[in-house]
Formats: sequence, structure tokens, C-alpha cells
Amino acid sequence: MSDALSAIPAAVHRNLSDKLYEKRKNAALDLENAVKALITSGDHDKISKVINLLIKDFAKSPQANHRKGGLIGLAAVTVGLSSEAAQYLEQIVPPVIRAFFDQDSRVRYYACEALYNIAKVVRGEFIFFFNDIFDALCKLSADSDANVQSAAHLLDRLVKDIVTESDQFSIEEFIPLLKERMNVLNPYVRQFLVGWITVLDSVPDIDMLGFLPDFLDGLFNMLSDSSHEIRQQADSALSEFLQEIKNSPSVDYGRMAEILVQRASSPDEFTRLTAITWINEFVKLGGDQLVRYYADILGAILPCISDKEEKIRVVARETNEELRSIHVEPSDGFDVGAILSVARRQLSSDHEATRIEALNWISTLLNKHRTEVLCFLNDIFDTLLKALSDSSDDVVLLVLEVHAGVAKDPQYFRQLIVFLVHNFRADNSLLERRGAIIVRRLCVLLDAERVYRELSTILEGEDNLDFASTMVQALMYFEAFSVHALNLILLTSPELAKLRNLLKGSLVSREGKELFVALYASWCHSPMAIISLCLLAQAYQHASVVIQSLVEEDINVKFLVQLDKLIRLLETPIFTYLRLQLLEPGRYTWLLKTLYGLLMLLPQQSAAFKILRTRLKTVPTYSFSGGGQISRASSGVPFSQYIHHREDGGAEDNNINNSHQGINFAARLQQFENVQNQHRGQTRNKVNYSYNTSSSSASKEVRRSEEQQQQQHHKPPPSSTSLSVADNNRPPSISSRKAPGQLQL
Repeated sequence: MSDALSAIPAAVHRNLSDKLYEKRKNAALDLENAVKALITSGDHDKISKVINLLIKDFAKSPQANHRKGGLIGLAAVTVGLSSEAAQYLEQIVPPVIRAFFDQDSRVRYYACEALYNIAKVVRGEFIFFFNDIFDALCKLSADSDANVQSAAHLLDRLVKDIVTESDQFSIEEFIPLLKERMNVLNPYVRQFLVGWITVLDSVPDIDMLGFLPDFLDGLFNMLSDSSHEIRQQADSALSEFLQEIKNSPSVDYGRMAEILVQRASSPDEFTRLTAITWINEFVKLGGDQLVRYYADILGAILPCISDKEEKIRVVARETNEELRSIHVEPSDGFDVGAILSVARRQLSSDHEATRIEALNWISTLLNKHRTEVLCFLNDIFDTLLKALSDSSDDVVLLVLEVHAGVAKDPQYFRQLIVFLVHNFRADNSLLERRGAIIVRRLCVLLDAERVYRELSTILEGEDNLDFASTMVQALMYFEAFSVHALNLILLTSPELAKLRNLLKGSLVSREGKELFVALYASWCHSPMAIISLCLLAQAYQHASVVIQSLVEEDINVKFLVQLDKLIRLLETPIFTYLRLQLLEPGRYTWLLKTLYGLLMLLPQQSAAFKILRTRLKTVPTYSFSGGGQISRASSGVPFSQYIHHREDGGAEDNNINNSHQGINFAARLQQFENVQNQHRGQTRNKVNYSYNTSSSSASKEVRRSEEQQQQQHHKPPPSSTSLSVADNNRPPSISSRKAPGQLQL
């Protein structure tokens, strides 16, 4: 230490710690000259001792002025050493860097100044300490003192110049530090970081693109910064990297895809737009590298399709179409189950557009990878069924297409119909709101006859009789139970024209007969449905017999409402053939009897009664035969003659106990009556239960009133016969049956 003191004059030693800058500056110049003299004499040992003296007595001193003197002294030594300075940098630089974190702002300022002067001397040799210097500058860029910030910026520019011209810079050692700092929120630090990323990316020998996944998330995070300048700088850097990706033959798409997927759901609009734009380019460029990330990418795209920002929606739709058009196989790593899982989750989205695209994906996968989709069917089937209750008609139609695609296999067809009936039973509103559109669409996508046969088979064994009746009537008419009328199905829907034509030939063709019998079993749950089915199948005699079999319990408000609908339906084009048959009353006697039977069931003041009566008044008294001959139908009491007239022209046989083309109408009638008796028994049980409940309540109320009166008037309790008033109010049992000819005129 004495050698060091001898090399430094006492005045220099004293002035280095002076409070006046000029004195410290002059002392530093003297120190510089002293070091040059030592270099000339080759006394490197004494130079090292001088440096240690400056560190120990000055740089580490608790006195701020001493620390300032130490910093300026170390810089002066470096200048004096000149080309020899490199070998002493490990002694000189660390104490200067430590001074960056000094509590005194002036010390931090002089630390920047000292390191700046040191860097100017050593240039490239400076790179050895780059990470430490970068870390210090990163913190100083957000310094509370403006002068320190200014000094740090000046030093920063010099360091950037040194790095760009150096061939010793190690990007591999620097990236971990950069990645760590990218999460800092301070705007000054963010500007500092983006500046360094941009500078390093501009150096041809530094491959920043290869390390982009390490700091990409940090750049995206800056896109939502409150500072417009920072957002602009981050966007500019990202745009430059994206352009490099387009031009680069080798890019790590996978790691970056994970980041982009997360950023695509950012609450910040600009971040979402940038992320979805990057994903769009990745899908176009990534190829096989992105196959295992397709599910994650789809999970990011689908919500963006319904984004409130139009630009995001446009890019998301384009990306979605691009992704769906890529041809990949499970053998290539394409995970069908993962894609289905994403689509299933998105079916719960609040946005219709997203739900529609999710269904389009399921449909696409079903067409391209049917075997794999069916393996995961149990995972998505319940969700698809719930989607039938969706508020959007477009969604429901697409769900039905998916269901129809699955149901092409016989094993899944019955499963679908069973689940539909189950859902209709569990959710009556689904039957009311969606029943028509579901059945009609399935009849288009699948075979209508097959659909109706399966529905009939299931309903035939239905234990819930009320539901079976409602379901059958719905299948027959599908007119709304709400104020918004749905379209008719079996009797009016264009989709079921082939099915209706088949039923019209029930008495003459084997296929029609089989369909009639198949539907009849479940149609028995609704008298009006059976009558409608018979009119459609031209089984007029059986329709008349069914009408005759009805009892008082069957003629209720619900029945009359359904009858009103049928009468109005008879005036539509679908029943034109039936109205034309009225031109031959002698041939179609049972048709007349059926229509008159319906007329007798209607209240005379109802609109339906007037409609049907008006139609029957137009029936001619002359029968127009096929050969152009006109024969007079009997006047006076024409209907009594019609019903005894044997039908011809292929109509039904008058003897209902005989079979016609294989249809045993007597057995069908017995089947109908058995089912209706079950309904009547259930109705009586409900009435009795309701009566017993109300009667019990009334008896308790009477007993309570009598007891109160007895207590007030001290009278003896009334006899038990006085409590039998309720029994006298029991409605009479109605089970009488009409005679076969009761409806004849």
C-alpha cells in the first residue's frame, strides 16, 4: 500500500475526495499521468496496487465524495493504461458496476460517466462484462433521477455500438437474462428491452429469430401497454420478426404456437388481433410442425370468430377455413379426440357463430375420419343432444346434420331416436319449440319412413301414456302448443311427400300396408291421430268405426282442439284427393260417413263445424262415374242409403272383420281400444286422486267448523250422516258406449 501511496502524490490523494468536481477532475488528470509513467517504466505491480487503493479507500468508502473520487480515479487509470487496460478490467469494472446501485444519485451518475470512459478505451474487451452491464443499465433506465437516466442512455448507445461491431458477443448467454427481464412492467425498462431486441436482430451474425420463443410472450405483453410509444415499438419489432419467419426455411413454430394460443384470448383487442394474425401465418407456413398443436390453435380460433372486433373475426374465419382444409391423418400425429374435445367445449359458447363453426368441425371430422370420431362418440353425444335445445335454428339444423351423419350406421340410428324421445319426454318445451324442426330435418337427412317407423316402435312401448299421446299427436300435426305455430309434419311437410304417397296406397300395396301397420301401433295413443292416419291411407271404413268407438270421456277440450285442426287441414291441398272423391258419394260411402261422424262431434257454433258442413253441402246428389255416366244418388234420405251401399273401385270391404290386403282392421280396432282403455283408466285414477284429496280437505274443514259451533252453543255434535255431504257431490261415472249406428242420420 505504501508503494501505491508513493505513486500517488498526497495532493492527488486528497483532491480525489474533495467535494468540488473540478478538484476531483484535476486529481484524476494527475492520476492518469502517474499511471502512464508507471506503464512506461513497466511497473505493473504498482499499477495493480494503485487500483486496489482506489477501490478500498475510495470506491468502497462510506463517504459519497470518496466514492465519486474513486469512480473518476478508476476511469483515469483506464485512460492512462490505454492499450494495456484489458488486463486490469477484472479489477476496474466490478466496483464501477456496483456503484450503479448506490443510494446517492450523483454516485450513480458518475458511475455511468466512469464506465462510459472505460468502454471507450477498451471497446471489444468490454463484452466480457456485458450481462452485468446490461442488467445494471436495465435498472438505471428506470432511475428516478433524470440526470442518471440521461447518463445511462448515453452509455447504452455506446454499449450497443460496441456489441454490434464485436465478434465475441454470446447471444446464448444473453437470452436467459433478456427472458427474465421481459416480464418487467416499467415503461422505461420496456423501451430499453425493445430497443436492445431491435438492435440485436439487426446484426447479421446474431440469430435472434432462433431465440424468439424465449422472449415472444414478453413482446406480446407489451402490446397492451398504456404507452402508445411502447405498443408501437413492440408491434414494429413483432412485424419485423414475422417477416423474417416468412423468409426463413427453419422456424420453431411449435413453441411459439403455444404462446400465440394464450395471447389470442387476451382481453386487449390489439393483442388478440396480432396473435390471430400470427396464427393465420403459422397455419399457412407451419405444415407438419403444427399438427400436434391443431387442437390448441382451434381452441384459440373459434372464440375469435365471434369477436366484437370485425378485423379479428375476418382473420379468425380465414384461419379456420385454412386449418380445416389441411389434409392430415391420425398417423401423422393428428389428434381427432383433442379436436372433438375443443369443438365440444365451444358448443357451450354464448356466441352463435362459434357454436356453428364448432359443429362444422365435428361434421368435417365425421366425413374425413369417421372411424376415429365414432370411437369418441360417447364423449360428445350428450353435448350434441343438449345442442338440440339451442336458441338458434341454424345451430339446431347443423346438430341434426351431425346426428344424421352418425346415424347412418344402424346401431347409432336407434340410439339417436331413443335419445330424442327421452329428451322430448324429459323436456316438454323441447318438443314444443324444436320438435317440428328436428323431425322434419331428420326425415330429409335420413329416410323419412325409417325415422317414423323407429319413432312408432319406441312409442308403442312407452309407459308414460300422456307423453305418448302428446308425442303421437305432435308427430301427426306438429302444430304448436304455443302461439307461434310450427309447420305441419306428416300431413303437410314437403319433406314427407314420399311417405304420404306410400300411406295413400296402404290398401293396395305391400309397402304402404307395412308402414300403416307400423305407425298404427303408436298412433293408437291419440284418437285424432288414428283418424288422420286413416284418412291419409284412405281407410275410411276403419276411420268411421274408430269414431263410433269413442266414448264420452274421449270428447274433451283437447280432442276438440285437435279435431278443429284436422277439419281445417282437410281444406288444404294435401287432401285434394279426398275432396275429389266426394264427387262419387256412391263409391265412397264410408268417407261420407266418417266426415258426418266428425261433424256430429263438433259444437254447432264452432268455426270448424261450419267449414265441414259447408263442404258436405257441396257433395252432389249425382255420382260421376269413371265412364262419364251420371247416375242419380237417391234423394230424400241419401245417407241412409249410402251406408248400405256396397263400395267398389278397390275401396274397403263392408265387413270390417275381414282383412284387406293383409291389414286386419278388426285386430287394429282391438289394439286401439286397448290403448284407449289404458288412457281412460289413467284419467279416472287422476280424477279420483284429485277428488279424494279435495274431499278429505273439505271434510276436515266441515268437522272443524262443527266443533267450533259446538263449543260456542254447547250443542251435542251432529250425527255422522251429516258429514256425508261430500259423498253426494261425487260426479257420476261415465263409461257408457255408443251403439254402432248412433251417428247415422
